[in-house]
Amino acid sequence: MTSPGQLSDRALAVFAFALYHQLESGDVVSAVAAVDGAGHRADPEAITELEQRQLARQEGDKIAFTPEGTLMLSQLLDRLRGH
Repeated sequence: MTSPGQLSDRALAVFAFALYHQLESGDVVSAVAAVDGAGHRADPEAITELEQRQLARQEGDKIAFTPEGTLMLSQLLDRLRGH
């Protein structure tokens, strides 16, 4: 299994974006926008890295986390909270 320490900063940024939305909304996030209507887009190299590590997959304009990616997102949230 991949650990956060093995990911590039660009790949970690996708998780940081997901964590922001999860903390802000209080809802569990299973996917984030790869492209939004305001001209922002996730780094293509980050998406490729997450796909190669089987942590996420691009589905149209969304980056959907796999079960492994969802687990990592949960673990990162725990670390952020100091657990």
